[in-house]
Amino acid sequence: MKRLHIHLAVENLEQNINFYSTMFGCQPTVQHDDYAKWMLDDPRINFAISNRSKKLGLDHLGIQADDESELQAIKQQLDATQVPIEAQEGAACCYARSDKYWVTDPQGIAWESFHSLNEIPTFNESKDGVDEESNACRPALEGEKKVSCCG
Repeated sequence: MKRLHIHLAVENLEQNINFYSTMFGCQPTVQHDDYAKWMLDDPRINFAISNRSKKLGLDHLGIQADDESELQAIKQQLDATQVPIEAQEGAACCYARSDKYWVTDPQGIAWESFHSLNEIPTFNESKDGVDEESNACRPALEGEKKVSCCG
């Protein structure tokens, strides 16, 4: 069963962990110095926050697949949109290795479709782990709008 994914870039991670833990009624499933994630079943969502970007607010939306066949079914739907797709196999991001497909919607919002393969000990595989030009680990996508304020 698929799970909606939301990733927000935040300034104060601790303050936001406290806020979202209270709002969701539970502590993060995954927590690091720069990242936290709640894998909620009600509503079924993968909600992540990180303080790795200078751009605050909505980083990207996504759909998390439970397995490779579900990811391929999502890919077929993405193909039908006729927008450019950025494929990433075994991408290291957000303390996980995943197969991913990225698209940009008509508003310029990045959408990630992915299946996580396993956890990894680092946020990504860059030398310092920080990419200030883009948010989180996503690639620059064709058609993506540059937003100066408010995600």
